[in-house]
Amino acid sequence: QLHASPPLSEMSHRAANIAEREIISVADAPRPLAAYSQAVCVDNQVYVAGQTGIDPKTSKLVGPDVELQTRQALFNIGRILRAADSSFDKIVKVTVLLADIGDYRRMNAVYNTFFARHPPARAAYQVGKLPLDARVEIDVVAVRGRINEKSKL
Repeated sequence: QLHASPPLSEMSHRAANIAEREIISVADAPRPLAAYSQAVCVDNQVYVAGQTGIDPKTSKLVGPDVELQTRQALFNIGRILRAADSSFDKIVKVTVLLADIGDYRRMNAVYNTFFARHPPARAAYQVGKLPLDARVEIDVVAVRGRINEKSKL
């Protein structure tokens, strides 16, 4: 059975449904170590690449322990989110990669200070090795724009 092509107005509507993509790059967060962007925004979604405890001024890890590295990774994420017109309260998903799952409790103690109210969904994993022998790497997905908070507790 043959079907007619959609009307021109429907085709125009589909063509107008194009996602807006924006690359975020900020000087006060570590430069990428490989071919990736610090963050990519698609419409109101913000995808922040994995951040470690690198100090953007020195390009070195802030120290050997997971607490310092977690705090710095989250500071780096905050700077990138700000450049993307977003913030910690607009994060919806977090992935935490740990060099040693035994660091989970110490990482979590610092993490909780950034997400005291309505924490986002999160996954945490132990991995074989992280760049520059980091103890932790964190990536996030956030939104920008206004959020209508609802909670089913």
